[in-house]
Amino acid sequence: MKLTEFVIREAILPSLKATSKEAVIREIVGSLKANGAVKASDEEAVVAAIMKREELGSTGIGNGVAVPHTKHPSVEKLSAAVAISRTGVDFASLDGEDVFILFLLVSPPDRPGDHLRGLENISRHLRSQDFCNFLKQSMTEADIWDLLAEADAGDRDA
Repeated sequence: MKLTEFVIREAILPSLKATSKEAVIREIVGSLKANGAVKASDEEAVVAAIMKREELGSTGIGNGVAVPHTKHPSVEKLSAAVAISRTGVDFASLDGEDVFILFLLVSPPDRPGDHLRGLENISRHLRSQDFCNFLKQSMTEADIWDLLAEADAGDRDA
């Protein structure tokens, strides 16, 4: 499963405005809603589901990265957005550091394999310091999309 198969290009946010964890999640889910991946009537429920998941333990995995995610019946397929914070967000990360790179995933509850494959793919790429550095330096949606496509091209077995 390639990043460009489930990241919604038009939902990429190269410069988040929000500065708190919940506001960041709202901004990213709003971008997914604006681009048809989340229905407007389900936006609040998706935000609430992600916040509930965060209560179980922060999805701030360290190294300036967070991968908030949830399963929700309102989406038809695995959908994700990428967002970059220029100032950093306190995400209660495992390493105590602010988050600058966020991949937010929403998937249908009846497709757990897709959800896990999406998380695994994102996590694998985010382990690369180069990938993270290039993401942080990306200033436009097109820059981020090109980086995702380049990462996909390196995944011969994906």
